[in-house]
Amino acid sequence: MEILIICVLLAIAAETSYLVVAQNIKFKHSKKQHLPIFVDTSVLIDGRIISIAESGFITSTLFIPRTVVGELQFLADNADTEKRTRARHGLDIVKELQAMPNVKVEIFNDGTKAEEGVDNQLLKLAKEYNGAICTIDYNLNKVAQVENIPVLNVNELAKTLRMAYLPGEKIKLELTQKGNDQHQAVGHLDDGTMVVVEHASSSIGKIVEIEFIRGLQTAAGKMMFARIVGGGDRDQAKKATQPKHAPKIQLPRQKTVRAERTKQLRSVEQSQEAPVAPTEPEVQSQPSRPARPQQDRRKQTNVPAQQAQPTQVKPKNNGRQFNRRRTPEDSLFDLLDKQE
Repeated sequence: MEILIICVLLAIAAETSYLVVAQNIKFKHSKKQHLPIFVDTSVLIDGRIISIAESGFITSTLFIPRTVVGELQFLADNADTEKRTRARHGLDIVKELQAMPNVKVEIFNDGTKAEEGVDNQLLKLAKEYNGAICTIDYNLNKVAQVENIPVLNVNELAKTLRMAYLPGEKIKLELTQKGNDQHQAVGHLDDGTMVVVEHASSSIGKIVEIEFIRGLQTAAGKMMFARIVGGGDRDQAKKATQPKHAPKIQLPRQKTVRAERTKQLRSVEQSQEAPVAPTEPEVQSQPSRPARPQQDRRKQTNVPAQQAQPTQVKPKNNGRQFNRRRTPEDSLFDLLDKQE
């Protein structure tokens, strides 16, 4: 009987110890799932935590330390215009978080001013209460990782949720089925994202190179739109409608046109400078000189011979000068001058 009683007592002790250990493990597991989250100043100024809270992914309590609120107040009062505006925006974010019904927000009273700085105060609180830090500060993120403190980084979350391919990137994709329109074809990426390719209905069942045009994020998931790099059905239809042996019309180049114009201008200038056959100048008919008596001829012995020379008349032909035709009276006057 004694041995039986001892065995029962041992069994009861083993079961009791097992229940205690299991309860501790369950408590620790539930505690990890609901870690207190201490919010940094940078997250409140950024404002994207509002969208995360509205989506329902924040299940733990958000603790906003009083020192963080004090830092926002200090920046709103004493900083420059830009920082003052951002700090006031951070205070508005705190008010919006408190008004959300699906998020539990508490102001953690840790003092009005952190002597070691707000970042060190957040690290200290996270270690003391086994919590996590929500921040987008790069340096604070690195320090928390070194000290094995969980970090919720909004930038890393946005980077993870962004689309794998951006507009302008090119990949090879297999088109498996038709789209909603007759000219569309549909393919899928490795993660299951549907890609709609425009004007690619003739390439269904083939692997083609596509270029992404735009992306669409909906409640049902992501969707990408793309086009074929080498040209789709529209380009092939245009090529089919064009004649295969269309005559090529070669237009003169700009240099050739200039050379021809220069030749034409030179030919016009040469034609203007070419001598024109002289025409008889229009000489006004002068009255014949009366016969001079003998005395008049003797008085004109001192007249210079230059006056007896024929005068030059400027004709109208291209500005050239020609000698006037000599008359019988001119030759008679020359003979009289020689005799004197």
